[in-house]
Amino acid sequence: MARGERKGFVARWLEGKERSEEYARSTLPTNRFGLFWDILKGRFWRLIITNLLVLVTFLPLIAVLVFRWLMIGSQGLAGPFGGGLGVGYPAIPNILGAAEEMVFGTDLLFFGLLIPAMVIAGLGISGGMYIIRNMLWTEGIFVANDFARGIKRNYWNVLEAVLIFSVLLFLAKTTGNLADWLVARGAPNAGWMIASKVIGYIFVALSILICLWMISLGVNYKQGPWQFFRNAVVMTFGTFPQTIFFAACALWPFFLTIFASGILMAIGLGLMVFLSFAYAMLVWMDYCQWAFDRFVNPNIGVATGRGLYDKNKIKGPNAKGDPAMESEAMLEYKRRIVALGKSKLVCRPIKPIDDDLEIYQLPESFSREDLQKLRASKQKVVDDVEAYAEEHKDDEQFVEYNRQFEEQEKALKSQEEDGKKKKKKVKRPEMLNKRR
Repeated sequence: MARGERKGFVARWLEGKERSEEYARSTLPTNRFGLFWDILKGRFWRLIITNLLVLVTFLPLIAVLVFRWLMIGSQGLAGPFGGGLGVGYPAIPNILGAAEEMVFGTDLLFFGLLIPAMVIAGLGISGGMYIIRNMLWTEGIFVANDFARGIKRNYWNVLEAVLIFSVLLFLAKTTGNLADWLVARGAPNAGWMIASKVIGYIFVALSILICLWMISLGVNYKQGPWQFFRNAVVMTFGTFPQTIFFAACALWPFFLTIFASGILMAIGLGLMVFLSFAYAMLVWMDYCQWAFDRFVNPNIGVATGRGLYDKNKIKGPNAKGDPAMESEAMLEYKRRIVALGKSKLVCRPIKPIDDDLEIYQLPESFSREDLQKLRASKQKVVDDVEAYAEEHKDDEQFVEYNRQFEEQEKALKSQEEDGKKKKKKVKRPEMLNKRR
């Protein structure tokens, strides 16, 4: 057996792995975890550029949060409870609830400003998510162009999600601050007020998960506003443990920045400037692509595993490696292939033109007798062809060809019956119907 040329270290280093004899497509990522690391290592600088573009749209939101923090801190130093002159200056006879009242008024302003700030941030989310989706689909990326294209295609879907979250956050924060103020002033039924505060924050936490799903659905599929919200709720509660885990994995750099202090806070700020937004989008969209391949795409006839190399893919007319092969759209495609694929030129004998039969040629001036001769010659050819087909209809090549198509028709029919049985057993909610 001939052996390949053994190359030295310098030659292998100069040529690269993709030119070596051992290179194959099987070295490509075969799962979502491998695809995540492949993008993180191979397109790191593009992730940084994407993060900077998204960060620009988040600057108004960051400014609102920073000014709120400074305002509350300054009020704590200059308020009637921090002046150092008894109860402070100017004198207030009763400072019970004064701090809570100041926080209530401040948050009413800044959380109201948070809504238009998040509307602006939605520009960066829509553009950044579109870039990350194309990376996960292993498509060519032009960061600036794709960022603008993502805003144009996905902004209204993202806007719906950020408005739901920001308005719900404003209401929950206002209700919580009002409850704190009334409890500090000694209002009755304090337990119910605290309970309303807790319930409001639980709704905010759930809205984060639902809005994350709405954004990913909006980037991948086309549907109406109500359908997006309904499908996001279905995906949130249908994959609740996985959703919580991957949302935490995606958002931990922001939690580090907001809740940590000292060196950890500095690390969080550095990550936010260069990587946090792109990293969060990459983790979340990678998980969503896995969920779509498992729960959505097979039901709507969309091929799964986009961006991955499937080394175990089964090839052939009866392949069942991809769940999308069993979808209604794929079954309809198979029906057309079976209907159009049985060629009349192959499935039955056709006599070759190798005899003396000829069609009578009419002269320039012909009579009724000539027309009868023409008709008789045509009929003779037809009879001869039919006699040949009848004589050779049991030949092996035609029997085998027709048998293969009959097997395909039976297999398709049984597959349709199995699909109907599955639909009767498992009643899934109506999900998405068109992919972007």
